[in-house]
Amino acid sequence: MDSFWQGPFSKAEMDAARRALRDEEDMLQRMREKLRRLARQLPFAEDLLAAYFCVRDPATPPRIRWILLLALAYFVLPVDTVPDVLPVLGFTDDAAVLATALASVRGALQPEHREKARETLEREQV
Repeated sequence: MDSFWQGPFSKAEMDAARRALRDEEDMLQRMREKLRRLARQLPFAEDLLAAYFCVRDPATPPRIRWILLLALAYFVLPVDTVPDVLPVLGFTDDAAVLATALASVRGALQPEHREKARETLEREQV
């Protein structure tokens, strides 16, 4: 199983990621739509939104934006290690990818990104 995680992405996975990132605005819109549908079911909804607001922040360095965009794209893309339709388990891989991305850019995520995410979730207008 360890070799599965250490292996390179498949051609299909890379093609899907490239397509998603070609149109950043469309990908971010799709992420918000999916999150809107699932926000109450996802314990990591605030992290997703905080990453979204960090990506949208013009002060965020390009390298940080790319790391977070790739994690958000993984959440949106249908190419998934564990299918999202599986109850509970379906989003564990999405949460792991997001947690890894956030850990690698932890200094770039500002308190205002988290606050904006909390406010958005409270308004339920994800």
